[in-house]
Amino acid sequence: MDETYIQDVKKKSIIGVATLIARTFFLQIVSLIAMFILTILLSPSVFGIYYIVLAIINILNYFADIGLASALIQKKDEPGSEDYKTTFTIQQLLVSVSVLIFLLLSESIGSFFNLTNEGIFLLRALLISFFLSSLKTIPSVILERKLEFGRKVVPQILEVLSFNIVTVFLAWRGFGLTSFAYAALVRGVVGVVAIYILSPWKLGFGISRSSARSLLSFGIPLQAGAILALVKDDLLTIYLGKVIPIKAEIGYIGWAKRWSEVPLRQFMDNIIAVSFPVYSRIQHNKEVLRKALEKTTFFTALFIFPGVVAMVILIKPVALVIPGYFSKWQFAFFSFYLLSVNAILASLSSPLVQALNALGKVKTTFILMLVWTFLTWAIIPILVSRLGFNGFAIGSFIISLTAFLPIFLIRRYTPYSPIKPLLKPTIGTIIMALSMSIPLATIGSSLFGVILAIISGVTLYSLFIYKTSKAEVAPLFLQLIKTIKMR
Repeated sequence: MDETYIQDVKKKSIIGVATLIARTFFLQIVSLIAMFILTILLSPSVFGIYYIVLAIINILNYFADIGLASALIQKKDEPGSEDYKTTFTIQQLLVSVSVLIFLLLSESIGSFFNLTNEGIFLLRALLISFFLSSLKTIPSVILERKLEFGRKVVPQILEVLSFNIVTVFLAWRGFGLTSFAYAALVRGVVGVVAIYILSPWKLGFGISRSSARSLLSFGIPLQAGAILALVKDDLLTIYLGKVIPIKAEIGYIGWAKRWSEVPLRQFMDNIIAVSFPVYSRIQHNKEVLRKALEKTTFFTALFIFPGVVAMVILIKPVALVIPGYFSKWQFAFFSFYLLSVNAILASLSSPLVQALNALGKVKTTFILMLVWTFLTWAIIPILVSRLGFNGFAIGSFIISLTAFLPIFLIRRYTPYSPIKPLLKPTIGTIIMALSMSIPLATIGSSLFGVILAIISGVTLYSLFIYKTSKAEVAPLFLQLIKTIKMR
């Protein structure tokens, strides 16, 4: 593989990760502030209905996408016009038919889940938003293949800003659950307009048999694994929404899951978004792939380990500082702690699953997902029936202990080892945890104690990483600073 090409991919991957982290840091602040305000303005039962409806839409998303977009990204050669038109046409046929069916069945779906009229309206609004989102696929694929993540993030920024601003404003005005519905429609329109301005693509219809056959040979097994993930996650949420009579308890599960995954959404999603196309570009060079995987493991742990541990330490003190917040959400804390362990283990396994997909080993990842899906449905429903809503987190924790499986699988194709990349972030996180616990233990759960704990933890962790890993982190942070200044 040409050294110049490898260096170009490396440069673009660093820029991509830095750009996405800068974007997500900003958007997470916006989303977390909005989420916090909404958890004050809206009741847990409203969030319970929202999570159920969102899970229904996610199901639709999986069945309306048969992996063609991922196949275009993974494709070794540059896709042609026929590839793009074939993907767009097949996807739009699936999306249009699916949306129409769900719109016609919306009343029945609402009746089945005991949704209010507002819940049914939310379902319909999210269906329309889903259709609008499907129109962005080809322009997004074009940018992703070019590793132009700087342009790709702009529509996402506009979408998140518009959604959160509209949701909070309408919730403040008393719209309740329908706040999410109107915000979803605004987000859908904003996203489509923005992506076509930044990545123009002339809409075209047509199906090439040879192109479809080639893309589907990769896309269908990949999407089969995604559908299993759907059965494992979103279908389970829908099932719980039916068997758990108190919607507030679904809200507790959603709250715990949402907050425990904040570090994943902030860092891991961005790393994976870059790593899949990058791994696809370097899949022929096993040594380069090994180095890329170990670098991914290092940076994932560098950000996610301290992020998760800090949230575990701070969640209760912060809730106690805010009037009325602890009493409202305290029942979700136990689930939050267990799901936080899941987040750490998922941060290690998810990039490796993406690497297997980039290598074209979609059948292997399908079997892996099959195992996780079986365990999910074999364990969680039983625990929920016996232990209540906390059974979800307990079962998820048990299943997360199998996160080591992708390590053994990826080692069949490259001599990857996670031990060295994990060592420094793990030690640094332990130091950070101790430094944060001391002020909270001595001062107590006060605003001053929380601020002091954050300053102490960030300072000591940063100093440790600077002393032990300066050469590894410097390129990313320099690019991150440059990206922030450009914004």
